[in-house]
Amino acid sequence: MDTKPQPNTETGIFGLGPNLDTEVGRVVMETGLATKPEIDFCREQQKQSSDPNQRSLADLLVEHGFITANQAKRIRKHLEERRNSQIPGYVLLGKLGKGAMATVYKARQVSLDRIVAIKVLPKKNSDSVDFVERFYKEGRAAAKLSHNNIVQAIDVGSTPDGFHYFVMEYVEGKTLYDIMQPPPVGEGRNFSEAEALDIGIQMADALAHAHSKGLIHRDVKPKNIILTHNNVAKLTDLGLARSTDDKQAAESEAGKAYGTPYYISPEQIRGDIDIDHRADIYSLGATLYHLVTGHPPFDGDSPSAVMHKHLREPLTPPDHINVALSSGISEIIEVAMAKNRDERYQTTEDMLEDLKLVKEGQPPKHARRTVDLDALQKLEQHTQTLDLDAPPSLIPTIWQNPVVITLLSLVGLSVVLNIVFLVLILGR
Repeated sequence: MDTKPQPNTETGIFGLGPNLDTEVGRVVMETGLATKPEIDFCREQQKQSSDPNQRSLADLLVEHGFITANQAKRIRKHLEERRNSQIPGYVLLGKLGKGAMATVYKARQVSLDRIVAIKVLPKKNSDSVDFVERFYKEGRAAAKLSHNNIVQAIDVGSTPDGFHYFVMEYVEGKTLYDIMQPPPVGEGRNFSEAEALDIGIQMADALAHAHSKGLIHRDVKPKNIILTHNNVAKLTDLGLARSTDDKQAAESEAGKAYGTPYYISPEQIRGDIDIDHRADIYSLGATLYHLVTGHPPFDGDSPSAVMHKHLREPLTPPDHINVALSSGISEIIEVAMAKNRDERYQTTEDMLEDLKLVKEGQPPKHARRTVDLDALQKLEQHTQTLDLDAPPSLIPTIWQNPVVITLLSLVGLSVVLNIVFLVLILGR
C-alpha cells in the first residue's frame, strides 16, 4: 500500500472527507441505492447550475427519484455525525478490528508520513469513568516502555466531541491466536518447539523490560502477541497493566479476577492484592503450552470451570500431549505454571535464560522438576538405614563369651532345682 500523503480527502475518524457530496455519492453507490451513471447524471446537473453550492448531490438524487428524501436525510445525518468526529493530524485508512472496549483503525500520521494504529473508545463507553480511566491508563503504561518486542505508544487524547483515542505503532502481522485459527481466518496450525522457543524468548525479554519499569501486564495470551512477517513477536494491549506500587488500584481490585480465564494465574483468580511479575510468568507459560500442544492448559464448560482447574487441577505435562517436545521446554512450562508462585521462576530473566539454553540444545539451568516431598517423607519413615559411624554393638561379643554362657547355664539349673525342691515340700 502506498503510504505517501494523499490529497486531504480523508480527515475524519471514519475516513470522512470535507466534500460531503463525494461521500454521499460513495455511500449511495456502495449501498446500491443508485448506480454510477445516475450519480454522474446528477453531478452533471450540479455543474450546469448557475450556483452549484445551492443544490447538493443528495437533493438532486431525490429530485430525480433515484433515492427517497428519507434515505437522503439518513445518509446525510450519518455522514455529518462522522464528520464531526475528527482526530487532527491523522488520516484513517480502514478498520483493523473491534473488541469489547474499543475499535482499532489503520491510519496515516500526516506530520511524520507514517502508518499508525489508532484505538478509539466508543461513545457508549466514553460516559463510563472506569472505561475512560482504564483507556488512558493503558496509554500511560505503554508510554513507559521502549522495547522492540512491545508495541510502542505514540499519543493519547480526545476530540472536542468526546471521542477518546490512543495512537500506537502499527504492526503488520497476525496475532498468535489468529494464526492458530482454522482457515480462512488463520493458518490452522500449531507452532513447532523451535518457533515457540523463539517467541518465548522475545516475550520473556519484553516482560523483563516491563517488570524492570514496575509494570505487570496481567493479560499475556496469544491474542495479545502479534507476529510479523519477519517473525518478530510484539506484545500489545496493556489495558490491564498495573504498576506494582499502585496500592490504591490493588486494593480496589481485591477479590476480583482480572485476566483471561485460559491463561490467568491462580493469584489473579483469587484477586490477591500483592500480584507481582510472577503472574506474567505463569501466563507466558500457559501461552507457550497452547502454542506447542494446540490447546490451552485447562478447558471447561464455563470460565469459572476453567479457572477452578487453574487453582486445583494438576497440569498435564506438555510433552505427555506432544511427545515430540524435548524435556527441556516441558520443564520450563511446568515450572512457569506452578500453582504456588514461590515454586515458579522468581525472575523473568531466569526464565529467559532457560529458554535460550534449551534453544541451544542444552538443559535448562533454573527449571527443576517438582518433587513430591510428602512421598519422600513416607519413604524415609518406612526405610531402615545403617549408621556406619556408630560404635560396634557389644551384645554379640558378650553372648559369645564361654564364661558368660557357663554362668547363665548354672543360674538356669539352680532355678529348675529350686522349683523341684519346692514342689516336693508342698507335696508332703
